[in-house]
Amino acid sequence: MATVKTDNNQRKSRPKDKRDKILQAALKIFAQKGFYKAKVTEIAQEASVADGTIYLYFNNKHDLLISLFEEIMNNIIKRMTEAIRQEPDPLKRIGVFALTHLQLIDENKDLGVIIQVEIRQSSKFMKEYKNERFAQYLNLIARIIEDGQESGVIRREVIPGVAKRAFFGALDEMSRVLVLSPHKKYEVFSAAEQISRIFISGLAIDPKAQP
Repeated sequence: MATVKTDNNQRKSRPKDKRDKILQAALKIFAQKGFYKAKVTEIAQEASVADGTIYLYFNNKHDLLISLFEEIMNNIIKRMTEAIRQEPDPLKRIGVFALTHLQLIDENKDLGVIIQVEIRQSSKFMKEYKNERFAQYLNLIARIIEDGQESGVIRREVIPGVAKRAFFGALDEMSRVLVLSPHKKYEVFSAAEQISRIFISGLAIDPKAQP
């Protein structure tokens, strides 16, 4: 009986393993070739599967891009949630968020290219896709601000919905520089520290109490 159970588990895992393999291949090919120039055949070759296998998991190339983005965001949200959970101080949590975000981009340039370039060049994605994962990611920032307001270290007049977009906007622009610049202009730690300090100065009731 134990052998049969193991075989069943292996059979169940194979579709997900193959899907993950295709997504990893798509990440590499989209980053290298660009979404519009990339061919499904190239992704299939990179994943070591037949062209038709890709269509067992994804409707088309746009569906593959959206699925790839969701997979990327799921992983980013998971890592970010774990990182900020370990820091109880809301002001310090802002710094943790900034550093973790930039490290994620800097550690995986292919991932950065997909987020910073390819996703934004897809008009179908930008117009038709309901980006719930991104909203969830921004809400992590909003929650830090709300926690700071509740604990009395962040000014009550700060609007979390505005502040979260402003903070992400600064990190997003720095991410673009990290991904697209041919030379490394800034160290990730220094950039994260600068950005978080600027925002903490504007958010904190006592700016001198910066971590």
